[in-house]
Amino acid sequence: MSAHPAPPPLMSERRVSLIGAALVAIGPVSMALFTPAMPEIVRAFGTTEAAVKMTLSLYFAGFAFAQLICGPLSDGFGRKPVTFAFMGIYVAGSLYALFAPTIEALIVARCIQGFGAAVGVAISRAIVRDLFTHERSARIMNLIGMILGIGPAFAPTLGGLTMQVAGWHAIFLLMVAVGIAIMLMVHFAMTETVERDLSRIAPRALIRSYGMLLATPYFVLCSIILAGAVGALYTQATILPFILMDRVGLSPTAFGAGMLMQSGSYFAGSATVRLLIGRLGAFRLVPIGLVFIAVGSLLLAVLLRIWEPTFLSVMGPLGLFAFGIAFVTPATLSAAMAPFPQNAGAASSLSGFVQMGGGLVGGSVCAMIGEPVTALATVIPTMGAIAILAWLLWRRVPEPAIRQDKPKPS
Repeated sequence: MSAHPAPPPLMSERRVSLIGAALVAIGPVSMALFTPAMPEIVRAFGTTEAAVKMTLSLYFAGFAFAQLICGPLSDGFGRKPVTFAFMGIYVAGSLYALFAPTIEALIVARCIQGFGAAVGVAISRAIVRDLFTHERSARIMNLIGMILGIGPAFAPTLGGLTMQVAGWHAIFLLMVAVGIAIMLMVHFAMTETVERDLSRIAPRALIRSYGMLLATPYFVLCSIILAGAVGALYTQATILPFILMDRVGLSPTAFGAGMLMQSGSYFAGSATVRLLIGRLGAFRLVPIGLVFIAVGSLLLAVLLRIWEPTFLSVMGPLGLFAFGIAFVTPATLSAAMAPFPQNAGAASSLSGFVQMGGGLVGGSVCAMIGEPVTALATVIPTMGAIAILAWLLWRRVPEPAIRQDKPKPS
């Protein structure tokens, strides 16, 4: 007697990809929309570049630490209610930023925004793991990456145009609208993928979950690969406006248009992966991506120390770096989540925390270095080297068995 076929997933691959991309994009879009306004905000508040950079650093901090909360909460309360609640926090932070009277208030508002936006990364990855694994999961992560490349690609351009037409305050009004749109999507289009189980968020259960993840070298090394590769994108966002606008001389609109080169490179990489993933498999594409990251890192480290920065000497190497990231992320994201179906939210959160933590640490080191060109030529290549080293170690570690055990209530 033949076995019954497996029931179809609650949502199709395409639907999960579209919802996941929208959720993931809210974080980088909120960052990219804002970056063209940074030099203008220095003048508007009569403050310093260092103070305005803090609006990004605190955004990263809120984003990183909220990862540790929203994912596990979604394991217990469900993906939909937690997503809705955190997006409400994001909208509140956007409104506060819109009316911020001082740079200090804007820094606080950006931290609140980051705290709320963090839910997108944690929940999207958890939903993918709830429904799919391994190559199917990697294929969805790749499609999410392709869609994700579109939003952040045009966000700096949109931010620069908005700022020139209606002033920098209007950028935060756009963020309010985006936040409300995401909440409507969650309500009407997203299907709940886990059963409510509060035992998963009991304090002892959470400690056990995180302890188990941190004791798994396979998971930790996957997360470090992502921290070095993707964290570099977040790091450079804190210094690129001051290099391309203040040193190279681009206008806010030209800066936004110029960032299309990086996002376009990531999209091109994702499209290439889409063509190759069925033939080679996601995991065999990772070393190819790391070669592009290595070449981009080496060019940055050398060119910016020999010549005065130009648009091409900065964005050319960063484009190669971004192209490589598209090859690395589908397999490593899938691998980090695959062994932990009962703790998908916690695994997604901790991996996201390490990834964003890489951006936060990188941005902080850049701030300590001070001179933005030197910082870019030093920190980004170092992060690329960390990703490569972590991969060399990770490929020697066997994949752990899938854990089916549920945390016991405390």
